[in-house]
Amino acid sequence: MKVYLGLGSNLGDRKANLKKALQLLGERLQIEQVSSFYETEPVGHAEQPMFFNAVCRAETELGPLQLLSLIKGIEATLGRVPGFANSPRSIDVDILFYGDLVVETTELTIPHPRIKERAFVLIPLLEIAPQLVHPVSGESISDLAARVPGKEDVKKMGKL
Repeated sequence: MKVYLGLGSNLGDRKANLKKALQLLGERLQIEQVSSFYETEPVGHAEQPMFFNAVCRAETELGPLQLLSLIKGIEATLGRVPGFANSPRSIDVDILFYGDLVVETTELTIPHPRIKERAFVLIPLLEIAPQLVHPVSGESISDLAARVPGKEDVKKMGKL
């Protein structure tokens, strides 16, 4: 199954955190493409360091809940500790899309419920999958990214 994952970090060595998360993900998934990394303003709780964000496309045989479990384990390995919503974190990995599957459970919502309002996700996603179609809205990433507020604040930093 093709999956798209969003990665973010704003504590410690942000670039190294993203690289390590991708390395650990690559032990269980086939990472096919990784966007550039971007520096972005924090969302929700502004009094914290800037984020580095990236998106990757991968192939997996894991089911959605197995993938979520893998991600939570990687986050814990890389020092993420539970905090308040939108709190600073060494690593955050979100399942953005899992094929064209739509999942709504208490543990997991796919596609990611706030993807349409997050420039820090849509701009890196635009780089690697502009024609990808949101399975609920039917809109392409290109169309969503063209309308997302705050895209001018997503600064491309280079390759990981």
